[in-house]
Amino acid sequence: MSCALGAAGVLVGHPFDTVKVRLQVQSIDKPLYRGTYHCFQSIIRQESVFGLYKGIGSPMMGLTFINAIVFGVQGNAMRMLAHDTPTNQFFAGAAAGAIQCVICCPMELAKTRMQLQGTGEKKSSRKLYKNSLDCLVRIYNREGLRGVNRGMVTTLIRETPGFGVYFLSYDVLTRALGCEPNDRYMIPKLLFAGGMAGIASWLSTYPVDVIKSRLQADGVGGVRQYSGIADCVRQSVRREGYMVFTRGLTSTLLRAFPVNAATFATVTLILIYARGVEEGPKDCESEPSGL
Repeated sequence: MSCALGAAGVLVGHPFDTVKVRLQVQSIDKPLYRGTYHCFQSIIRQESVFGLYKGIGSPMMGLTFINAIVFGVQGNAMRMLAHDTPTNQFFAGAAAGAIQCVICCPMELAKTRMQLQGTGEKKSSRKLYKNSLDCLVRIYNREGLRGVNRGMVTTLIRETPGFGVYFLSYDVLTRALGCEPNDRYMIPKLLFAGGMAGIASWLSTYPVDVIKSRLQADGVGGVRQYSGIADCVRQSVRREGYMVFTRGLTSTLLRAFPVNAATFATVTLILIYARGVEEGPKDCESEPSGL
């Protein structure tokens, strides 16, 4: 059930992610899109609805592994820390976020490259990559492991505190809302807490995501623009100001609430009913520690 819901979340959220990436990396000198709605509109008009789903193979393939790592590591870390406190939820979440980068970074590299391929073309005349797997194989053949892990440092900087905030926010909200297994409003409360946790997580590290996208997209046209993280930050701020770090934020937040609301609510409900209501935790914030 959780895998099916995760796949549904990717299907619903991927178009917003494509728009985010396009807005994050577009040239300031020759911008193709004026904003979130115009980007959606342009992609559908120029590339059809399928243009919004470019690169979806990568997150679909990595989804099960990432969820297993995140909730598994988080749950084991909570058992090691022994006490279920918001602070421990943060550290357990941060550990989970750091470890899943091993899969997340190559997955997002392939996704980003595929999302940018054939921009503005309904039928790309010259496809560099056939699919996400072919993309990673070609990058590996050209650049080795270093190329496949392009953007790993920025991914670590984004995911480690990001997942810490993710689990911390969910824990704090579920404690405040006081949702119990027999609460008639438990599901709406879980959905709200999960959605807001997703938004808080993205807001806490979004500027790093902009830099990560730019580094992973760098060199797509054959010319490298950035020599590293610091150079990317310096060039981006000099040419576009500090507002560059909010590029694509609207579509990200529109995607974050429903996808994360569904994810956390499903995991929590599965754990509560698997344990049995009588033996389950009184507060639903304890949910990840069983995985």
